[in-house]
Amino acid sequence: MAEQPHAAEGGASPKSETLMEKIADKLHIGGGGDGSSSDSEADERKLPKPSAPPAPAEDSFVDSAAAAAAEAKAKVFRLFGREEPIHKVLGGGKPADVFLWRNRNISAGVLGGATAIWILFELLGYHLLTFVCHGLIFSLGLLFLWSNASSFINKSPPRIPEVIIPEDLVVNIALSTRYEINRAFANLRQIALGRDIKKFLIVIAGLWLLSVLGSYCNFLTLVYIVFVVLHTVPILYEKYEDQIDSYGEKGWVEVKKQYAVFDAKVLSKVPRGPLKDKKY
Repeated sequence: MAEQPHAAEGGASPKSETLMEKIADKLHIGGGGDGSSSDSEADERKLPKPSAPPAPAEDSFVDSAAAAAAEAKAKVFRLFGREEPIHKVLGGGKPADVFLWRNRNISAGVLGGATAIWILFELLGYHLLTFVCHGLIFSLGLLFLWSNASSFINKSPPRIPEVIIPEDLVVNIALSTRYEINRAFANLRQIALGRDIKKFLIVIAGLWLLSVLGSYCNFLTLVYIVFVVLHTVPILYEKYEDQIDSYGEKGWVEVKKQYAVFDAKVLSKVPRGPLKDKKY
């Protein structure tokens, strides 16, 4: 009779073990479901996102048309191979504004002053040294009388500004002049060595043209003519740019044809200098 309780306890333990196993199995199944859901979420994250829809064909057509128009505009013939606006070719800034008459009053004043100087020295026969001396005599005499008479007439004396030429300005001008002179000497040396016959002919033609102009007018008149040309030709060219470039292209094609004939008949028979300088 004493063994029956032990037997009962031994029979109850399998039931409790089976109950615990069921609970553990349920917990394991639930955990497995969460893992599968997390794996599915990770897989969804790894999937590539749909790309944006392609741009409409109209935008690409507009872009290609604009690019073609810009390329065609860039290929238009310009005089002297110019690829920049005429304002930038003239150096930009205030000098280019004066030459292109951006401010009519300033441009007219500069051109009028140059014309007055030319009339004074060329037509009236006034000399530069005489003009400078007479101008200084008149200015100094007037300021001297004004400064001494101001105490008698109860007026303030003239305010004469102090003029000081900055060192940087003089150095920059000197460096620029030196650079241009050295470049001109280098070009003349290359021409004298006979390496570029085309450049040689251009320089000879330019010097001959200057000599012809110098036989008809003096240096002052030549400078005034250049000054007038700078104030008239650029503004006319900017206004009628397309028409002038069209005629210029036709003329340039004809010049190239004539130059090819001249090169074949004359220049090809002229002996040329060595390609490299000899080093001693």
